Amino acid sequence: MSEHIATLSWERGETAFDYKSYSRNHNWDFGSGVTVTASAAEQFLGDPEQIDPEQAFVASLASCHMLTFLAICSMSKITIESYKDRAVGHLAKNEAGKLVITRVDLYPEIVFAEGSAPSQKMLERLHHKAHADCFLANSVTCEIVTHLPK
Repeated sequence: MSEHIATLSWERGETAFDYKSYSRNHNWDFGSGVTVTASAAEQFLGDPEQIDPEQAFVASLASCHMLTFLAICSMSKITIESYKDRAVGHLAKNEAGKLVITRVDLYPEIVFAEGSAPSQKMLERLHHKAHADCFLANSVTCEIVTHLPK
């Protein structure tokens, strides 16, 4: 149906290429003039000032959920004023002993337009549908849990 391209580039520079000293910093180029400097997570000798792939993974899942939720609400004539989420990914060993993101917790904070707020039960159904319809959630094996305020 569609392709989504990101070009990665890394150069050693003047640094020695041994495990503890080479730079993990690299660039993600998304084509339309958007380039992001990324690195490994700090615990894997990366630059804490840069985004790491695990953060990007968590952000992309949260973003996909939000965008799907917004689309569903828009088509349902439920007006949203703002949406904020502090998503948390959990890196742990899986059954095979490999490090993986085992779970992503979403904590959406949504402000609905006056008179547009759904009931708690309807909100849960909307988030369930957003999860079921999210392209990225359907592409990964980790658990994704949406925590709604009660």
